[in-house]
Amino acid sequence: MKINRIKYYDAGIFLVRFSMGITFLSAVASRFSLWGDKSSGWDAFLLYAAEVNSFIPDVFVPFLALTATILESVFGILLIIGYKTRWAAFGSAGLTLMFALAMAYSFGFKSPLDYSVFVDSAASFLLFTSPYYKWTIDEKISKRKNAACY
Repeated sequence: MKINRIKYYDAGIFLVRFSMGITFLSAVASRFSLWGDKSSGWDAFLLYAAEVNSFIPDVFVPFLALTATILESVFGILLIIGYKTRWAAFGSAGLTLMFALAMAYSFGFKSPLDYSVFVDSAASFLLFTSPYYKWTIDEKISKRKNAACY
């Protein structure tokens, strides 16, 4: 039996893209208490951000928390809809790598390993290296541009 690797590749890239996007948006939803009693809330997130970034003066924590929340929202939406996918994946890889390194510094290497943060970063970087993105707005734009060239 011959396996159609391209078909599975497209599905794999889609699943990485979609799951990373949903993961980011779920975390943001929790900060704004959109998950009800399962939510962390903004105040708890600020405390956690201060713990993760134990090497940063407390005065900078709200800025880092807000910046992370905005980036996670933007990357999450872009990954889900498949627009500017390459750059959203690259940004996601950098953001999750910084998070993993901050966790490792503040809590030890076990913490980012237990929460698969290095895996998230690597998956985002792998997504960044994909030569194309099936089932995305990027694909539709690319097809339109190529059709206009003829």
